[in-house]
Amino acid sequence: MEGELRLMKGNEAIAEAAIRAGVDGYFGYPITPQSEVIEYLMEANPYEKTGMVVLQAESELAAINMVYGGAGCGKKVMTSSSSPGISLKQEGISYIAGAELPCLIVNVVRGGPGLGTIQPSQSDYFQACKGGGHGDYHLIVLAPASVQEMYDFVELAFDLAFKYRNPAMILSDGAIGQMMEKVYLKPFKERAKVLPDWATTGKPAHRERNIITSLDLDPYAQELHNQKLQAKYREIEKNEVRFEELMTDDAEYLFIAYGTSARVCQKAVQLARAEGIKAGLLRPITLYPFPMLKTRELAGKVKHIISVEMSAGQMVEDVRLAVSGITEVSHYGRMGGVIPTPEEVFENLKTKMQ
Repeated sequence: MEGELRLMKGNEAIAEAAIRAGVDGYFGYPITPQSEVIEYLMEANPYEKTGMVVLQAESELAAINMVYGGAGCGKKVMTSSSSPGISLKQEGISYIAGAELPCLIVNVVRGGPGLGTIQPSQSDYFQACKGGGHGDYHLIVLAPASVQEMYDFVELAFDLAFKYRNPAMILSDGAIGQMMEKVYLKPFKERAKVLPDWATTGKPAHRERNIITSLDLDPYAQELHNQKLQAKYREIEKNEVRFEELMTDDAEYLFIAYGTSARVCQKAVQLARAEGIKAGLLRPITLYPFPMLKTRELAGKVKHIISVEMSAGQMVEDVRLAVSGITEVSHYGRMGGVIPTPEEVFENLKTKMQ
């Protein structure tokens, strides 16, 4: 079968993508609004189809350390959670980044801080893009804006994670996780039979033993390791920036938004154009690496940039760094699980034109 079309929730699409992408193991723990990921996997029982292990751990801490172990064996492993659960995983995520291991972490963001609400939010941008755990590290962060991208980004995230030996995150939100859209499903992918040469698979006679750790008590050796990590991040920033543009060729005003906020801004652009206002949208697909050069290029052509976020203003800091004073930058956001409407975003734009 060449693939099929199915109506699915965003969370279900991630789970189905994992099964079809040849993932070796999923380790997670339920939390709203992403519980459908593990529920779908448990019901589908992918072990019978592909040999994929699905395990509900006793806690988020256990789940991320199971991912650490599986990744160290060179396996394609993943976890998913929502904001408070991702916070609990931060120590393990830092260890995985320090040990240079590929894996996928999915965050279906809910409103906070604290337990907050189960409604969608984008207030985990700092945590995802700036290293939410300890130490100088980065995740590769992908931001889907549709259920199809929830599906597509699973395979992409694993490709990037293994290419750079670095953990990757899909940063979604409760709206995209819960909404239903048509999804084109790819055929099942055969699980990799050859493991990476760095994997801890036991010591064969022909090579030295592999040691995977994030610990080095020699500060000079640890500094060299950090320099190696930073060089890798510069390569990611050079090669892996992804974004989408909407009506930016002649735009005089620019929205920058990702995920659900980008969908809102697409309609806000249409409202503006209908009234003769030349608005455009830049949608970052990779939040790390952020599209700095494209943002700076567009900043030189527009009168004002509005960073639209479901937060108090986090991505706007990267926008301002990229723009570097070339043009005015402001933030428009709703917090606590409230999704802005296209009309209010458009009204905010009109205030910048006065």
